[in-house]
This record gives sequence, structure tokens and C-alpha cells, in this order.
Amino acid sequence: MYVLIGGAGLIGLSLAQRLVDLGHTVAIIDINPAACHYAREQLGVITFEGSAVSTEVLLEAGIRKADALVAVLRDDALNLAMVTLAKHYGVPHILVRMRHRDFAGPYRFAGATHVINAIELAVSTMVNVIEYPQVESIMHFEQGQIEVVKLPISGNCNVVGRSVAEVAQDPKFPQGSLIIGYQPQAHMDLMIPNGSTILEPESTVLVATKPGLMHEIIDFMQNCA
Repeated sequence: MYVLIGGAGLIGLSLAQRLVDLGHTVAIIDINPAACHYAREQLGVITFEGSAVSTEVLLEAGIRKADALVAVLRDDALNLAMVTLAKHYGVPHILVRMRHRDFAGPYRFAGATHVINAIELAVSTMVNVIEYPQVESIMHFEQGQIEVVKLPISGNCNVVGRSVAEVAQDPKFPQGSLIIGYQPQAHMDLMIPNGSTILEPESTVLVATKPGLMHEIIDFMQNCA
């Protein structure tokens, strides 16, 4: 994919590096000559020195052929302008980093396909670590309506040796929750389990649930004899 990034700050550069490592072609636009030089020499990306909300610069950077555009400029007003221009030039995937929640609606109206609130994401991650120290990770979907929790299963937990179907049919298993992923051992790939999959000791499960059921899921899955 050809990905165009507006902004060579910490997030923009880190994202560019990750995308390059994954084999994507990346171009960065920034008004800072030093940042462009670093991105070009150290990351191996294409750079365009100038304003990311200039139509001339965007056209030179190939916005018409971009598969995705990411706006991570220094403030929301500039990001909003870049999103609007990206929509105008037909970019199919438009991602934007939002600083203030007041811009959520304008970003969507302007054509952003993904709005990422970096501050809320960081705060949510910290809260989850404090609130659920037993959990390896939590992923949020549909504005927090669904959460996917990654839980380790120790050797003496009550679910060990039981099938996914048996666990799901247990009356104490929170209704509306579902085991959607299973990793038998840390060195093995994550798999999609079926009803006959047996939960082994020292394995890991992914469980989709509602936010209000998080403690119930943790207590049930990690209840040990």
C-alpha cells in the first residue's frame, strides 16, 4: 500500500517505521526540514517538505494514488483540513489522530474513516492495567460496547481440562460472552477454537464480552481450586 502521513512528529515517525517494516511504501509531509531529513535517511521513507494542507504539496506527494492517509499534525484544525482534502481527492482510508473530543463529529463529517483519540487510548490502557492487573491486554470495539480480553489460564484453574463448549454452557459463565481465541502455549500461534477445543494449563484465551461483565469473566476464567 501507498500510505501518506501528514506530520513527522513522534507518532508519525514511529508509524512510518512500523509500516516500512511491514513492506508498505510510505511518504511523509512536514514543514520541518530536519524532520524530513531524518525520516528520509533513517527510515527510508519518501519525504515532502512543506505544508500537509497545501494542495500543491499533496498533489506532488501523490495523494491521488494514496491507499491510505494518516493525519497526525500538531493540532486538530490542521488535521481537519487534511482530512477534508484527502476526502476530496478520493483517498479510501483516512485516519486521524484527535486531540480534543469536540472534533470527533467534524472529523467524521469531513470524511475520516478512523478517528483515534490518543489521549483517551493511553488513559484507558492505564486504567485497565490498574483495574484488571490479571489481564494481559484489553481491546475495545464499537466505542467500548464490546471488549476483547486476553487472559492467561494457570495450571490449577477450574476451566483447565474442559472444552470450550463445556465452559460456555456453564451457568456461571457470563451470558453474552464468547471465547474467540486460544493459544495453547506462549510459543504457539493464536487459533480460533471450536466447541471441542480443550483448555490446557498455562494457555491463553481471548474472550469477547461486555464492559460490565469484565470482572465476572476474569473471576470465572481464573477461578482456581
